[in-house]
Amino acid sequence: QVQLVDSGGGLVQAGGSLTLSCAASGRTFSSYATGWFRQAPGKEREFVGGVSWRGGRTAYVDYADFVKGRFTISRDNAKNTVYLRMNSLKPEDTAVYTCAAVQDYTGRYVYTGENQYTYWGQGTQVTVSS
Repeated sequence: QVQLVDSGGGLVQAGGSLTLSCAASGRTFSSYATGWFRQAPGKEREFVGGVSWRGGRTAYVDYADFVKGRFTISRDNAKNTVYLRMNSLKPEDTAVYTCAAVQDYTGRYVYTGENQYTYWGQGTQVTVSS
């Protein structure tokens, strides 16, 4: 069992930056693929970015087109935490952001579908003002 806790959301002006954190407890994160999703009011939840791990290192990473070049996923093994660094934020990035994890020993896949993930954080609100 893995418990995920999201944090780091807040209010930021357009063009600003935020870093979200996803802290895992219960088991080591080393054999889990992780992803970030977001859901804006009135819209369906959508994939933001994901990463697979192999041998304690990033194996593959993928991002949705609308965040490529602006968002970056990273990880701190010592803290069992995954981060989503968001730069050049836009008002349309306003949403609840949630991290997710699924056990994957291969490290070969970045999972982009929400039904592919087993564990979810509680979400953190990001609001970007214009």
